[in-house]
Amino acid sequence: MSGTTPDETVVRRSGRGWIVGDEQAPDLTSAMVLADLLAADLASSPAPSVSKPSPRHARPLGEAAEENEAARLAVTVQQLEHALTARVRVEQAIGVLAERHRLRTRDAFDLLRNAARTRGRRVIDVAEEVVDSTSNALLRLPEELERKPEPRAQIRAARRSRPVG
Repeated sequence: MSGTTPDETVVRRSGRGWIVGDEQAPDLTSAMVLADLLAADLASSPAPSVSKPSPRHARPLGEAAEENEAARLAVTVQQLEHALTARVRVEQAIGVLAERHRLRTRDAFDLLRNAARTRGRRVIDVAEEVVDSTSNALLRLPEELERKPEPRAQIRAARRSRPVG
């Protein structure tokens, strides 16, 4: 990612969704979560010093161009508001999956995203089900997201190996 500092993660709109660094994300919510996870990974690793690019100077716009820019920005604001609302649920689902499967947050997000892709569903929809499953034990999750029960033999062996008293 040329032109960015180590603590920046670039999110770009593409014809097929969103691009975060070198990875493709189908929706803005996934892109924002992925950007945060990548930024956290980058912040924890030592990075070479990179100078910030100089800011571009804005040119005066004509009235029609200003209206067009305002309309474009209004759409962007709506997309960001929706993404921020949905992001809370995705983050909660990541936490639930990380705890259930003892995963790092990045791995939990990948698990969530892969489950959504496999079923042709949006990440936010699968995330809603994961979060709802914490309060409703009857709710069935996709197989790869369910907590794998330990076989009874392993549980018994673990109980026997614990010191008594």
